[in-house]
Amino acid sequence: MAHHAPRPPSARSHDRSAAAPRSRWSRFTTALAALAGTAVILTGGATAAHADPSVAEIEAQIDKDWNKLEPIIEQVNATREDLAAKRKQAAALAKQIAPLQAQVDRALGQVGGLAADAYKGDNISTVNALLGSRSPSEVVDSLELLDRFAHRQQQQVRDVAELRDQLAAKKKPLDEMITKLARTEAQLAAQKKQIDAEIVKLQKLRLKVYGSGGGGPLRPAPCPAGYPGGPGGVAAKFACAQIGKIYVWGAAGPDHYDCSGLTMAAWAEAGVSLPHNARQQHDVTRRVSRSELQVGDLVFYYSDLHHVGMYVGNGWVVHASQSGKPITMKRVDDGQINSYGRPG
Repeated sequence: MAHHAPRPPSARSHDRSAAAPRSRWSRFTTALAALAGTAVILTGGATAAHADPSVAEIEAQIDKDWNKLEPIIEQVNATREDLAAKRKQAAALAKQIAPLQAQVDRALGQVGGLAADAYKGDNISTVNALLGSRSPSEVVDSLELLDRFAHRQQQQVRDVAELRDQLAAKKKPLDEMITKLARTEAQLAAQKKQIDAEIVKLQKLRLKVYGSGGGGPLRPAPCPAGYPGGPGGVAAKFACAQIGKIYVWGAAGPDHYDCSGLTMAAWAEAGVSLPHNARQQHDVTRRVSRSELQVGDLVFYYSDLHHVGMYVGNGWVVHASQSGKPITMKRVDDGQINSYGRPG
């Protein structure tokens, strides 16, 4: 089949308008159920429709399928961020509980000693000795002493019971958290397997169009357009230096990146921390207008914010686009722009 040039960006951006609407995921616990139920269902047109599809048709199918898959990848990235935070919380809670656990263990040992003494009859011997006093006044004194002794034992038992209940109350959320962490990790593993299988399908389509070659120049303009100072310039220089490295979903360097992994790593180079998720990066950055764009600003695409690139000046962005493709430059308007954000 003859190799034709890929269709123009304007046509490709039209197909991106068919991107699936954003799933309404809540934080962590809702993500558990959503991850379990989410299915990457790609249309059958990629393998059926035409016996010998044209380059334009295959490019359109790749874009359509990828815009269904990338939101799920970004959801997985967000869940992994939450998972890492929950692991830290679980470790901190376990550290907090440890002294209380040791205290309960010691108290249980003391109560166990009381029970053993009672079983062996030591307390009965003590009572007999006290009641064997020679005068009524000595008996009264002895009974008072015996009452205080019994009260002390009862208080020890009550104290241990209270400690035990405190420990159980503190351990309950930790135990629940550990159970959820294990479930989420299993679901992420299953989700990764599913995503990888879909990426293999898309890669086979891409190879059918281009063979093992690429789809055009990766750096069609100076990157960045100028050399501004400040954190934005540092981030942009870093992003530009990654051009040519291959997109791998869930990756944040140094050899591979996905879209939010690239912008996160670039701004980390400038000393600014961003989450590994396009929507979350949108939420933690300051909104700027198109006319205010500066080198290093982030450009968010699509209504569900499932893609992000970095503005590098003169109307160009650097972005990690799709699995198997190299990081490259594109015109900022090549895609449905949602908004612009400035980290820091």
